[in-house]
Amino acid sequence: MRPGKIIELVEVRRGGGFQPAGFGEESLMVQRMLQTAMLQLQSMGLMPVTRENIFPKIILYITEQEYDMLNVKLEVNEVYEITFNNGSINFKRPEGIG
Repeated sequence: MRPGKIIELVEVRRGGGFQPAGFGEESLMVQRMLQTAMLQLQSMGLMPVTRENIFPKIILYITEQEYDMLNVKLEVNEVYEITFNNGSINFKRPEGIG
């Protein structure tokens, strides 16, 4: 066995939560901060994970060499767009996030 990584990628769907109208970018920034804080508390086991909002999609079992070939440093609780093209997996940070 070679050393490697297990990477679990999930889809997070927005619930039917309250979205105040007319507050613009500030409200979106606060909402993102709260979502990030909640995900971090859930990952530390301090809050239960609500499975109706988080759906496992892909689990990657890759070697260190394969991880280096991805050419991206994956971070916990970050958002990525994933594309599959000609046998390769590409990760990209979406526009307007972060």
